[in-house]
Amino acid sequence: MTLPPIPSSLWQAIDEVGPRWATDIRNHAMRMVDGFSAILANAPKVGEVHKDISYGAHARQVLDVYARAGVLQVPVVIFAHGGALIDGHKDRTSEIHANVCWFMTRHDMIGINLEYRLAPEAKYPDVTQDVAAAVRWTRANIARFGGDPTQIYLFGHSAGALHVGSYAYDRRFHPEDGSGVAGLIVLSGRVRAETLPDNPLARNVIAYFGDDQDAMAQGSMVTHVAPDSVPTLIGVAEYENPLIDVHSAELIHRIAQVQRRAPPFFSLTRHNHMSSMAQINTADDLVGPRIVAFVRRPT
Repeated sequence: MTLPPIPSSLWQAIDEVGPRWATDIRNHAMRMVDGFSAILANAPKVGEVHKDISYGAHARQVLDVYARAGVLQVPVVIFAHGGALIDGHKDRTSEIHANVCWFMTRHDMIGINLEYRLAPEAKYPDVTQDVAAAVRWTRANIARFGGDPTQIYLFGHSAGALHVGSYAYDRRFHPEDGSGVAGLIVLSGRVRAETLPDNPLARNVIAYFGDDQDAMAQGSMVTHVAPDSVPTLIGVAEYENPLIDVHSAELIHRIAQVQRRAPPFFSLTRHNHMSSMAQINTADDLVGPRIVAFVRRPT
């Protein structure tokens, strides 16, 4: 099974935009999406996808299940895309964010690509509740696709990490028998909601939380770290949206402080906020193997 490598022309683009990432986040992100979509078109697709399954009444409360025939009681990874709280789609292109879920099927897991409501229509904690509903659906239904309902992992990129982390860490949104989540994966994640002057997306944060600092704090996973918080894998890129790496370091420190042990974490040299996710399922993938190791770690 041959995976496509990142070609030198795309590495050149990664190196070019990285140090300038924050000067034009939107266009730099589009450049990465276009470049990676072209090479991911040649990546293997093992299994099949069951599209647009409803987990709620809203048009955006749908998910795609990626699975391969013959699997039985395998781990399940629910992926939540980014989009700065006001934008984004599970199918950013035909290849992104499907690349994340195709990686899961190649490694005998089930991938779920999650769509959720967006601000300003959605207001905190609406999307936390979307994640809760998606976990409920998965626990009730994933066995018929070969998944293990006791081995559900949440995986969020960028704003998606804010939403899945809010659910995973804040027990106010859990049913009586617990979150139903075995672990959390945070990649280039917005783990703290804030409107600091350094944050170029502060208006988007306000669109979801309002100008309410307490709501922002309550919607931030760093606020809810506890001794029994779910195991968490944290990754950042060398060139992030401003403050993403700073707040991810805060989360690492907070978990280590409370749980008396640092969580697994990594930093991707050369990569940026978008390429950190888009390179999954290429021959140069640095994230996917870490997810496999995390999910299959001894417990």
